[in-house]
Amino acid sequence: MNKSKITMMLLGACMSVSAFAQDLAGTWQQIDDKTGSPKAIIEIRKENNGTYVGKIVKVTPRPGYTPQKTCNNCPAPYTNQPILGMDVLTGLKPVEGTNNYEKGKVIDPLAGKIYDAKVRLSANGKRLTLRGYMGVSALGRSQTWIRQD
Repeated sequence: MNKSKITMMLLGACMSVSAFAQDLAGTWQQIDDKTGSPKAIIEIRKENNGTYVGKIVKVTPRPGYTPQKTCNNCPAPYTNQPILGMDVLTGLKPVEGTNNYEKGKVIDPLAGKIYDAKVRLSANGKRLTLRGYMGVSALGRSQTWIRQD
């Protein structure tokens, strides 16, 4: 086999591994950035338009905490919606050639606030860092999510 064929095979293998690592779709454990405790299980799916959406599929029980059932202080269309089953992450778009996603929105159903969102996926695809912010990313907060599937 000549050098160019080997190079092309290696490049193709690297690209396929990179493409797999960059896919957000799957089930994720949300970790509370204040307490470090598991908070919820989020299922992220890719929409037909190429954006990603994340839905709460399980609220993780925590000692001394009674889970809120509905999004009481949330703006429309989230007003009084059940938290379980809610799309809390919407519109994330991949940034070409990176493990980053941007231009999304994330709602905090406990506070009733919607934030701009961006995500960085780890190189191995097992962790993501979600940054929620208003206006300027530097003024936001980050959460780590751990892949469950």
